[in-house]
Amino acid sequence: MLAQLANLPSSIKQYLIITGNYWAFTLTDGALRMLVVLYFHQLGYGAFAIAMLFLFYEIFGVITNLVGGWLGAYLGLNKTMNVGLGLQLVALAMLCVPGDWLTVAYVMAAQALSGIAKDLNKMSAKSAIKYLVPQDDAGQSQLYKWIAILTGSKNALKGVGFFLGGLLLTVFGFVGALVSLIALLSVAWVISLIFLKGDIGKAKNKPKFKELFSKSRAINLLSAARLCLFAARDVWFVVALPVYLAAQFNWDHWWVSGFMALWVIAYGLVQSQAPRITGQSDSNSHSVKKAYWWVALLSGVTGILALLMQFDVAVHFTLVIGLLIFGGVFAVNSSLHSYLIVSFAKNDGVSLDVGFYYMANAMGRLLGTVLSGWVFQIYGLVACLWVSVCLLITATLITFFLNKIRLN
Repeated sequence: MLAQLANLPSSIKQYLIITGNYWAFTLTDGALRMLVVLYFHQLGYGAFAIAMLFLFYEIFGVITNLVGGWLGAYLGLNKTMNVGLGLQLVALAMLCVPGDWLTVAYVMAAQALSGIAKDLNKMSAKSAIKYLVPQDDAGQSQLYKWIAILTGSKNALKGVGFFLGGLLLTVFGFVGALVSLIALLSVAWVISLIFLKGDIGKAKNKPKFKELFSKSRAINLLSAARLCLFAARDVWFVVALPVYLAAQFNWDHWWVSGFMALWVIAYGLVQSQAPRITGQSDSNSHSVKKAYWWVALLSGVTGILALLMQFDVAVHFTLVIGLLIFGGVFAVNSSLHSYLIVSFAKNDGVSLDVGFYYMANAMGRLLGTVLSGWVFQIYGLVACLWVSVCLLITATLITFFLNKIRLN
């Protein structure tokens, strides 16, 4: 096995290291999110208070994607990826303190570091793949496939992380769970420090800081659509759904984390198969047209789910099945978007464009997270679904205008 790995092409080896880093990080990130939601709900925190724990996580994710794209182009993507892994270890260690220390402000500070770490890691992984494939038509098809596998497997592992978080909390308690995650991530960090190449993603022409906002109209529109897409997901999925399942369905930690885990795993598997579902891409314009129809379909699916929930039609069945359908359609949308931004990005300093795009992604998560806690606490889950519908209709309109741009 080791001999076979040694004989692999350099690009494949680097892809495997990057993917392994992404997997390990995602596993701990998903577990940490579920740990925080369930542990603080157990302590009696309301939905909005729990959402606030993730406020700095999302805010610093916005900043990190913007600045991190510039750092990746300036310093190299190996450095930004390794810094991200190291910061996540610090964030996990910060929470291994006596319970009296875990004030909202303290947890928000730890989550801020985790938000920086997460988006440094994601931006680095997505950007690096651009440099590992040829720049011809065959390379574009390979790029879509590799992005889909990376994104899909990451989300499947995030689902495993959700389940792992609930399991570790039940078996070892809050601090014991965190220590287990630190041990896992430390192994990945050491491997990355030793084996990841030092020249991936470093721009030949050092980018100026002002170039962070110099984006094409296509990237600006794609970024705006991404913002609405992820806000539409998180407005009901991040805080409202797990709290609703625990409070209204009376599910315990195992059921909530297990169900959320299975959903995200299935979501990730669909993402990884997106090239087969949509067909391989032969041009950016063709892919944008696909993205338009898929986001329009997602708007319709979510609207039907909101209507059924509004009129209390078999609520348990409707929510579970509706969530699964939503996840499948959303997964294809997300995979198409992830491919398009890497394809749109310029070759020299690709992390600048990818960082800008994922800044919009982080802004969408921030908006969705805050709305998830606030809207759910005041109006309930159905209102969160209707907000999601409005955001998806907006994403559909933006993608319609993107489809009108002349692309290659």
